[in-house]
Parts: sequence; structure tokens; C-alpha cells
Amino acid sequence: MIRKIRPFLKWELFLICFFIAEIVIFSMITPGFLDFNNLIFSLNDFVYIGLAAIPMTFVIITGGIDVSVGSVMGLSSITVGVLWMNGLNVWIAMLIALIICIIAGLFNGLLVAYTEVQPMVITLGTMFLFSGIALVISGGSSATGYEGISGFPASFVQLANGELLGLPNSFWLLVTAVTFFSLLLHLTKYGRQVYLVGMNIKSARYSGISTKWILISTYMLAGFGGGISGIILTSYFSSARSDLGSTAILPVITAVVLGGTSILGGRGTIIGTAVASVIVGIMNYGLQMSGLTSEQTTLIVGIMLVLAVFMRQSNWQFIKKTRKLASLGKAKTDA
Repeated sequence: MIRKIRPFLKWELFLICFFIAEIVIFSMITPGFLDFNNLIFSLNDFVYIGLAAIPMTFVIITGGIDVSVGSVMGLSSITVGVLWMNGLNVWIAMLIALIICIIAGLFNGLLVAYTEVQPMVITLGTMFLFSGIALVISGGSSATGYEGISGFPASFVQLANGELLGLPNSFWLLVTAVTFFSLLLHLTKYGRQVYLVGMNIKSARYSGISTKWILISTYMLAGFGGGISGIILTSYFSSARSDLGSTAILPVITAVVLGGTSILGGRGTIIGTAVASVIVGIMNYGLQMSGLTSEQTTLIVGIMLVLAVFMRQSNWQFIKKTRKLASLGKAKTDA
């Protein structure tokens, strides 16, 4: 019996069932919700969550966390805007912004790898640091906090708002990110080392893995994810502001944890994070269509994060018990 139900114990399968239930419930509450075009193009509203959460998965698998990702988004956005406003080609400005965000991730990683301070504390500090830098850049360019810098070229605006083969560009961006980072995490030596560092960093160090580099590189990936998300938000709103990612950290971490990544490290999948990102995004979209305010939506997403941690831990304990029972049953059969 246990062997028969084992395939159904996968957390990703639970997420898919939860996603289907979410679609059904919101379609019953809100007329017009279950429209394919509405659903697929709603990706534009929350694809930035997935683009930041997928690289963040690497950080949390190592047992760390990066709460500065929202500030990195704002830094990325205002950097693109200021450079473009001062005459630089928007695509070159975008590349420079990404490099700056990777350097921000490098700074986080160096502090985490070479100090004994908890990643939460470090990235909480750098969150204010990066946010302050973004505000200084914004103030120096005379960009108002509300309006920001606008008037971007149509080609840049279409990056987030355009479509290809009848599907929004946001869909293709998410598919590309899932494909690339899945291959990196699940099919490379680097990915295996990320898991080993998260399981036991001391054992990983004694086995010859450069644990400091692994830690640093994962925060660089998180910085890259924050940079991409900030650029997509800038393109979507056609406005560069230093505060664009100020509310992003809660849904990003919710997506990673809900996706099955253990906050203790050592477990997690890119597919799980991607599915959870869509779940969180659709929930935000559905709740707003239902007439809830952004504050009420944030409250529900916060409750969802707490439940996700509890349910994921309960699910893992259940799996361990079933595996133990299965092994005992096999031992009795062999005897």
C-alpha cells in the first residue's frame, strides 16, 4: 500500500492540485476570471516574482536567505533610468544595471561567506544600503519618487508588454529562466555542490568543495535575479523608480518556500519554485479581482507563507515515516 501511494507524496503534485483548486475557487467567486487570455496575460503582473524567486532558490538551498532582493530591484530600475536619461543606449544601460546587481549579490555573498553573521542580518543591512544607494541615485537625477523616469523607447517597453507567437513575453521569460536554472541546479556538478553545502557545509568543506565560492555564487545569482526583475518591472510600468521592488520580498520568499525549498537548506527544486510563483501571482491577481485591497492581499500571502512552512515540514515528516515503514516492510519480506 505504501509503495502505491509513494508517487503521490511529491510536494510538486500537491502544488499542482492546489493551483487547480485556486483556479476553480476564483472562477466561482469572480465572473470572467476563467478566461484564458486574462490568465495568461496576467503573468505580466507577477512574472517578476518568479524571475527573482528562481535564483533565490539556490540561496535558500544552501541554508541562507536574501531579503535585500527588493532593494536590488529598485537599484536595477533606477540605474537603467538614470543611465538612459543621460544619453546611454537603453540596452547598454540594462547590461550595466545587471552587472551592478551581480556585484551587489557578490557583496552579500562575501559577507555571508567570510563572517559568522547570519545571512538574514547581513542582507537586512544591505537591503537598507542598496535602497539608500538607489534613493541617492534617484535624488541626484531629480526623479520624483512617484513618477520616476519615463519615456523609454517602445522596444524596451515591449520587453515586458509584448508578445511572441500569441503568448506574452513574460511567459517566454519565465520558461527560459526555469529551463536554464533547472539545468544548472539539477544536471551540473555545481548544482550538486549547492545541495551538499545546504545539507552539511562542514562535510562539504572536508570533501574538497569550495564552500565559500558556492555561497558567494548563489548570492550573485540572487542579485542577477533581482536585477532582471527590476528591469522587467521598469519595462512593464515604463517607469524607473527606486522603490519598484519594495513589496517584492514577501511574495518572492513565499514562492521559494511554498515551492518546497527547505528553509534549513539541502532541499528544493526549480520546478517547485516556478509553480509556486504562479500560484502566488494568481492568488494576488484573483484577490485583487475580488475587490480586496493590496494590504488585505499582503495579509493573506503572509498567512500563506506560514502555512506553507508548516505544511512542507509536515509533508516531509510524513514522507520519512512512510519510507521507514516501507523499508521495515521490505526487511520483513526478505526475512
